Amino acid sequence: MSQHLPVRSTGLDLVVVGLGYVGLPLAQEACRSGLQVAGLDLDIQVVDDLNAGRSHVDDLSAAGLAAMREAGFAAHTDASIVAEARTVVICVPTPLAQDGGPDLSMVLAAAASVAAFAQPDTLVVLESTTYPGTTDELLRPMLEESGLRVGHDIFLAFSPERIDPGNAHWHFRNTPKVVGGLTPACTERAAAFYRKIVDEVVTARGAREAEMSKLLENTYRHVNIALVNEMARFCHELGIDLWDVIRCASTKPFGFQAFYPGPGVGGHCIPIDPNYLSYRVQAALGYPFRFVELAQEINNAMPTYVVQRVQDSLNDVAKPLRGSKVLLLGVTYKADISDQRESPALPIAIRLRSAGAEVVFHDPFVTSWELGGHGDTPSGDELGHDFAPDGETIGSGASGGALQRVPELAGALAGADIAVLLQRHSSYDLDEIARLAPLVLDTRGAITDSATVERL
Repeated sequence: MSQHLPVRSTGLDLVVVGLGYVGLPLAQEACRSGLQVAGLDLDIQVVDDLNAGRSHVDDLSAAGLAAMREAGFAAHTDASIVAEARTVVICVPTPLAQDGGPDLSMVLAAAASVAAFAQPDTLVVLESTTYPGTTDELLRPMLEESGLRVGHDIFLAFSPERIDPGNAHWHFRNTPKVVGGLTPACTERAAAFYRKIVDEVVTARGAREAEMSKLLENTYRHVNIALVNEMARFCHELGIDLWDVIRCASTKPFGFQAFYPGPGVGGHCIPIDPNYLSYRVQAALGYPFRFVELAQEINNAMPTYVVQRVQDSLNDVAKPLRGSKVLLLGVTYKADISDQRESPALPIAIRLRSAGAEVVFHDPFVTSWELGGHGDTPSGDELGHDFAPDGETIGSGASGGALQRVPELAGALAGADIAVLLQRHSSYDLDEIARLAPLVLDTRGAITDSATVERL
């Protein structure tokens, strides 16, 4: 224990490691709850911006950040700040590696920094999504290297993040928080901490159950989205309006939950998290998780299907895809936010360009957009530091480069050969889109009763 600092100098209630889409909402709610909070991130630009009052996260406004700073919040790049914390929560990204397996490099780097400075009686919580067993098998040995015993001298738990960017109803405080510790004492400590900042805490049997609960939540969505995406393809061939089918099925008051087709899956959860579970099953048990692999295959094929539908729509009016002007509407992964992580708009744009189309875009939340340079798929995580805000940087390359953003939507609609509605931002006038564009492919089922609009 001699490696550890003897005492905490200021007595911070919380240090949040990783100041991105997960870490900042946590830090904000803790500040609102009267806790003394600091942040830790190795991205100097992020730290400087936050300390200057500039937020890079949709759900944290400048006013919200100002309130945090008035409550004493500051961001740091020096991991020694961990020595002052009663609780440390790790909220760093867990992307996929180039081979499709888990990339836990940022979790391990963050855990090493925490282990180097954590004091006796500290609570450490991992919120980064990962496969079951990570908290016990990877973090526990790192924390115990100094001689501290988990469950006695230091406390370790997992609590899955449930951040839904742009959701005006469900936010950090009113979303139930699942926690599971490595020992009953760890669970108790973690639950006591989260009860200070959320309305409801749900205790799991242990850390592995808490880790698995996150993967179940997103695998459930992944598989059901794949179901309706596959149905969209054969319903189109059969002349069946799947959107009306879903509307009718949704009237059943029990046993059915509506999922909707789309151009692909995006964001920081659904395209990634089920792969962690599939990896764990294959690595530990030696056989595939077939539902996940099939869902991944179906959902990954949707961008190619969207491009095929664009080509078919143009063929119907005797126009080739090569040389046609295609306007993409909404390139973020979700409506009314600027987050582009894993957005299916990226592979769609790359495929359209590769086919010779002239591609332009409009999005009220995105001012510039570059495509990756890796053929049909976006580049991997290129954050360039050990742990950083949960996000992704897209590079440029031979098949990529910058796409032109149209400055004025009405003229762009009239001047395009086809408009493709990829994201239904609330600021879009759907009637105007249907009226002005000569052809529209609506991948969100948002526009009805128009002769020039075809729904996915």
